Amino acid sequence: MTKVRVRFAPSPTGALHIGGVRTALYNYLFARHHGGDMLLRIEDTDSNRFVPGAEAYIIESLRWLGIEIDEGVGKGGNYAPYRQSERKDIYLEYVQQLLDAGLAYRAFDTPEQLEAKRNEVKNFQYDASTRLLMQNSLSLPKEEVNRRITAGEAFVVRIKIEPNENITVHDLIRGDVVVNSSILDDKVLWKSADGLPTYHLANIVDDHLMRITHVIRGEEWLPSAPLHVLLYRYLGWADTMPQFAHLPLLLKPEGNGKLSKRDGDKFGFPVFPIEWTDPATGEKSSGYRESGYFPEAVVNFLALLGWNAGTEQEIFSMQELISLFSLEKVSKSGAKFDYEKGKWFNHQYLQMKSDEEIADLFLPILKDKNISADKKVVVKIAGLVKERVNFVSEMWAQSSFFFLAPTAYDEKAVQKRWKAETPALMQELITVLESITDFSAHNTEETVKAWIAKHEYNMGAVMNAFRLSLVGELKGAHLFDITEIIGKSETISRLKKAIEKLT
Repeated sequence: MTKVRVRFAPSPTGALHIGGVRTALYNYLFARHHGGDMLLRIEDTDSNRFVPGAEAYIIESLRWLGIEIDEGVGKGGNYAPYRQSERKDIYLEYVQQLLDAGLAYRAFDTPEQLEAKRNEVKNFQYDASTRLLMQNSLSLPKEEVNRRITAGEAFVVRIKIEPNENITVHDLIRGDVVVNSSILDDKVLWKSADGLPTYHLANIVDDHLMRITHVIRGEEWLPSAPLHVLLYRYLGWADTMPQFAHLPLLLKPEGNGKLSKRDGDKFGFPVFPIEWTDPATGEKSSGYRESGYFPEAVVNFLALLGWNAGTEQEIFSMQELISLFSLEKVSKSGAKFDYEKGKWFNHQYLQMKSDEEIADLFLPILKDKNISADKKVVVKIAGLVKERVNFVSEMWAQSSFFFLAPTAYDEKAVQKRWKAETPALMQELITVLESITDFSAHNTEETVKAWIAKHEYNMGAVMNAFRLSLVGELKGAHLFDITEIIGKSETISRLKKAIEKLT
């Protein structure tokens, strides 16, 4: 049985979009499920769009997410090089093969001539109906073609597509897609200007030579699939053509259309896996890593955008995803990008981490705020606070009162909960607290509640004013967990301060 080999082949034109990350993930899950290999190939044949740093960014993004590459750029392998710009000579051999077989031709049309023809002919397409009107080796005398080549005139090589032929693309997600060749144009396969092929030829040659068995890519590439089927046939590789699977689009959270960076900017969520800095403008774009997402939460979230295990289960480890993944369970229709669900996934993974792990992640935040805290105390606080947050970065807002006494008090809470009799109540509470030797949460709570019951005080009146004194707001963890952590001396100090400031 042929070993499964898939490839992720991004272009180094900027940050890796989250849709591209999902494509990489599905390739990885499919390969691992079948005991196969995943390759990373960089498709950098469009030299005009190359962006420095993009390749390293792609590699780091996949590494952070735990998408392991078996072969390719940054890893090596038997089919190197894996950058298309380093494979010029390889492609040239197949360009010549197509020219010799009469399945491709040279075209000398300048950009100005092409533009003029588009203005002259409505819905112009460079194909069997128009190619003889253009400047190419099919319309020009052989001597003229040779003269232009010898003179160093720039040209491209176009595939020669015959009209009125039904081309069937067998797609593992969408079934058979039939396209008539008359709607296809004679795409450019190679350019003399830089000696590089276009995507269409390069990826066919590479997929064949690198023994790719399955091409799993985004829906946006479906229109090019019939051309690729033709190229496999023209090059004599029809019997080894990989199986195609075109994934559904990731759609906007609201409205119609494909998810874009603008949507992320509008709704405040990242569309890139890690932070990206545009080398040309210096503009920074947020990433999931820097926004506080756990990589396993991002993987889980993305896996379910277009694929479903067929059960009610939502939390999957990478190993579970690998075990369950199949292309048969991938949807044909686009998946709405529910960024709030992404936060929910992060919350779930945060809860699964130990208090110790959360404390380790929280300590650098405390250090940035010049807070020196005992690790054991931070572990306790993490256990009390983590249920209330989606991200570790949100823990400071939920726990700052453990480390700093309030300097101000919520005005609405003061108006509602700090009455004329409150200072006397709080002063009496101080006396009760001073008498306690065991200041554990359980003992302090029992002692204070017994005092309230004995004097028939209003429980809410005491507890709300007590919390307001300690926290500055009517929020936070269980009140007596707070007193245990900040200690007897600090608890009494904060009560005295509140009496002084609010009376």
